[in-house]
Amino acid sequence: MTIAAAVNELGERYHINDLNKPLMDLWRAIIESPEEIAAQYAALWREQLRDPRAYYDTVRDDFNRTGRPDLFLYLLARCVKGSVRYNSQGEFNQSPDNRRQGMRPETMRLQILGVSYYLKGKTMVTSLDYRDVLDRARPDDLVYMDPPYQGVCGNRDSRYLQNVQFYEFAQALERLNRRHIRYLVSYDGRTGDKVHGERLPDDLNLTLIELHAGRSTQATLLGRDDVTIESLYLSPSLADELAHVPIVYRYTRGEQLCLMEGRAQWP
Repeated sequence: MTIAAAVNELGERYHINDLNKPLMDLWRAIIESPEEIAAQYAALWREQLRDPRAYYDTVRDDFNRTGRPDLFLYLLARCVKGSVRYNSQGEFNQSPDNRRQGMRPETMRLQILGVSYYLKGKTMVTSLDYRDVLDRARPDDLVYMDPPYQGVCGNRDSRYLQNVQFYEFAQALERLNRRHIRYLVSYDGRTGDKVHGERLPDDLNLTLIELHAGRSTQATLLGRDDVTIESLYLSPSLADELAHVPIVYRYTRGEQLCLMEGRAQWP
């Protein structure tokens, strides 16, 4: 979201935050030291060629001991589905995708340089509790939040270092409403007939838009046709502002819409 906003010149400054410190250390390296992190990745990628499987395990052990950004980047490029998993000790434990060797160094370098070009000098990167970051928001800001989906992660979910408690999150949103902060939240959703988690409280006065995400990977593997629908919530301040923009679909608060429906008008 931040990269897309920067490419389209939608903001002057950006703040990226996640409680996963190694992830934020990686983003900081990509933005501030692109040539260095690209060269480090290239060295790792080439060293793996003699025995990619054994090398991956060595890098994973080294990363769990040191937290180095270059090692994390290599693991993200090589792990199954590019999906992070942690064990109960907080260690990265995802397996490698043995069908591929990860993004080639030349391509990775171009990707990294592109991100740095758009974000360097205008982006703050932190690893704080989300509530501390929300306290810094001002009415001129736009906040995008993508917390762990409540319906697919428990308190010890292997994809996340720490879960976000539903009621604490709802209280944080209520405080943003009182301060008239504009925000969007990607949260919960459904796959087929299965609903993932509880909807955010009605008294937050949020606008819900449902996004067609297509057939899920899991459904494809199981030979099923279940379609994943993800929920995007708009804050009252943001919804009120968008209601005055002619090219935006005129929705009403509380109405559930599926984007790309025939009746929606998009530019």
